[in-house]
Amino acid sequence: MKEQFNTALSNLIDKLQGWFNTSIEYIPNFILAVIVMIASYYTAKYVSKLVNKLVSKKIEQESISSAIARVTAVVVVALGLFVALGVMDLGKTLTSLLAGAGVVGLAIGLALQGTLSNTFAGLILSFRKKIQIGNWVETTGYSGEVIDINLKDFTLKEADNNIVIIPNKTILENPLKNYSLTTRMRVFLECGVGYESDLEQVKQLTKSVIANAFEQVKSEDDVEFYYTEFGDSSINYLCRFWIDAESMLEKLKAKTTAIIEIKKAYDKEGINIPFPIRTLQFDNKLSVKSQDLKESFSNN
Repeated sequence: MKEQFNTALSNLIDKLQGWFNTSIEYIPNFILAVIVMIASYYTAKYVSKLVNKLVSKKIEQESISSAIARVTAVVVVALGLFVALGVMDLGKTLTSLLAGAGVVGLAIGLALQGTLSNTFAGLILSFRKKIQIGNWVETTGYSGEVIDINLKDFTLKEADNNIVIIPNKTILENPLKNYSLTTRMRVFLECGVGYESDLEQVKQLTKSVIANAFEQVKSEDDVEFYYTEFGDSSINYLCRFWIDAESMLEKLKAKTTAIIEIKKAYDKEGINIPFPIRTLQFDNKLSVKSQDLKESFSNN
């Protein structure tokens, strides 16, 4: 029994001595690994600030530039961790970490497929120069001013001040009309005049009113005027002209001004803008005799 105890004690001492020797041997590597981790941490902070500064020049959204900077910092720290593990000769641990990270990444990707698709779509939209905050756009049945683009959704403010939040993936996969990409917009105005009107006078007067109402319209020749059809109660026409505008609100204001000025001019010249009228005619002569009514009731 005593010999067994001495043998066990001897083995324990040998084991402890082995661990102590190994620890002494790995102290330089451990110190170097710690230095690598500290260096990677401060490098990540510097790189994060640098990336945030560079990205902010191209992306107005602070949330997205900050997110990209954080991701960059995480990547730098992760690289530092891998280098530190390699310095400590923990290759098997490094391989296990990479394999585990791959499996976990796959599981997270499958679980958050919709969220990740919106995140990447938000990054793509943020780098698109043709879609910027403040633009007036129309997409998926909604029209309004872009007030925010983040990693989750795309936010519009409509003309009636309602806020519309649309997933980034939907914006990326559907057509989008951006009214702010051009500085000119065409106004379409449809109206009708009575059949008794002088059509040449109506055409000349309408073009003259539009040319005088808008500074952007240089002359009457810049106003297009076309009669389109013989309507039920009027002869209808289409008038269109260009204005300097970047939003639908400005276009609506210009159309309102045109309608007001045209109505004033028509009233002054006695030009009628008719509306549908239903006429009931009672001049048909129907003879109904009392005898016929009696016979009809008796038959029933």
